[in-house]
Amino acid sequence: MSRPSPTAEAARVASRRRLLPRPPVTVLLVPGLALMLFAFCYPVVATLAWPPDGDPATVARETGSLLTDPYLLPVIARTVRVAVLTTALCLLMGFPVAYLISRAPGPWPGRLLALAIFPLLLNTVVRTYGWIVVLGGNGLISKVSEAVGLGRVQLLYTETAIVLGLVQLFLPLMILSAYSSLSQQDHRLEEAARGLGASPGRAFRDVVFPLALPGALVGCTLVFAGAVTAFTTPQLLGGPRERLLSTLLYSRVNVSLDWPSASAIALVMTALVLVVGALSGRLGKIGSTTS
Repeated sequence: MSRPSPTAEAARVASRRRLLPRPPVTVLLVPGLALMLFAFCYPVVATLAWPPDGDPATVARETGSLLTDPYLLPVIARTVRVAVLTTALCLLMGFPVAYLISRAPGPWPGRLLALAIFPLLLNTVVRTYGWIVVLGGNGLISKVSEAVGLGRVQLLYTETAIVLGLVQLFLPLMILSAYSSLSQQDHRLEEAARGLGASPGRAFRDVVFPLALPGALVGCTLVFAGAVTAFTTPQLLGGPRERLLSTLLYSRVNVSLDWPSASAIALVMTALVLVVGALSGRLGKIGSTTS
């Protein structure tokens, strides 16, 4: 008895597969959506709208008082200012680094990228305590300032210390986001711009940066969201004087046990992140249409 040829066997297998019902794509998304809904969305919404010892009306009243309280408004302004400064510094420092890594020859891009993101492997508390040693009254900066005759400098427990710590914390995220866009660019486009007479600066401004804008905007969104919600670094470097919304939220939950006020603070933080995310998406669409 002759055996069927491999071609005929493959045809029968393919026909049987066509006869089997295929689940729609939406069915495959159900497990992940269910996990996100019940493990993330529901707890967040419940905490914001129906906190313990409170109700939505109380949270709304606390949110209104938060936005009009002369003591709390400077905290909101300081949080936004620190987040914007952190994002701007990360973009100014991280994008050129990502550009140089993406243009490195041979195996160097992978090695340099691993070196750039190495700080992510270190604990946040360890990195923050390093800044305490540097910025303290007896730290390196203070000793150098005293040696040159400027006297001791106390940068610890200031807004500057918080920004420095957050920049070090989130700079690798900016480098990764920008590198993801820069590495996908065709380097010949920049070479063509230079061949047509554009200077290196103009080629970077008119060709490289617009094409890498989506990655840069993603990095800005991640850094801003992280700076608004970070707790450990502002708590250790800012102290009780330079409070942000995150440290104020911790105080309302763990010290005063004021859950409605904590939910109001969390709502303001969430609104800030969502507004910046929406602006980032809008700028990304404008950049893609103009480029």
